[in-house]
Amino acid sequence: MKIFCIGRNYIDHAKELGNDVPSEPLIFMKPPTALLINNKPFYHPDFSENIHFECEMVIKIGKNGKNIAERFAPSYIKEIGLGIDFTARDIQDKLKAKGHPWEIAKGFNGSAVIGDFVPIEKFKDVNNINFHLLKNGEQVQTGNTADMIFNAAKLISHISKYFLVHQGDYIYTGTPAGVGKIEIGDVLEGFLEGESNFVCTIK
Repeated sequence: MKIFCIGRNYIDHAKELGNDVPSEPLIFMKPPTALLINNKPFYHPDFSENIHFECEMVIKIGKNGKNIAERFAPSYIKEIGLGIDFTARDIQDKLKAKGHPWEIAKGFNGSAVIGDFVPIEKFKDVNNINFHLLKNGEQVQTGNTADMIFNAAKLISHISKYFLVHQGDYIYTGTPAGVGKIEIGDVLEGFLEGESNFVCTIK
């Protein structure tokens, strides 16, 4: 099982971090040890003082494929979920400034929260899915997949040019604007089409 992640896939999020808007999907990966499932708490590591939440739609791949044409890509989506890409922003900024890879800022233990998956058939249009994130009961992020720079089909097609995608692989599709710092004691709750999808407590 592989965890693909897409960076800067919403224009407003790229702008809020001062990043250029990409001309093709920006791909990075997290190891399976990053997954945080079943509403388990996230234990704030001591190696970072500035960990950010990034709520995003997650695709679960339903069958194997490579070099997938964009027109066929939707048939590879099995389920849709919601998750958080936790990012050690202070570490990421230092690594980016040196031109170094930033896997340790993205792929550390528990950095990929994942909620409940919903069969793709339950959604009218994968390119028009609403989601939002509450932090301590207040809405901090809201997104719609219609606003993604690269939609689900484009992401699957692009990823499959370089990687064989397998049944059960995840694609974290990018986060909208509104990311922010977490503190011990925070409670994050993600909603997919108005339904609670996960709860993550910071400890």
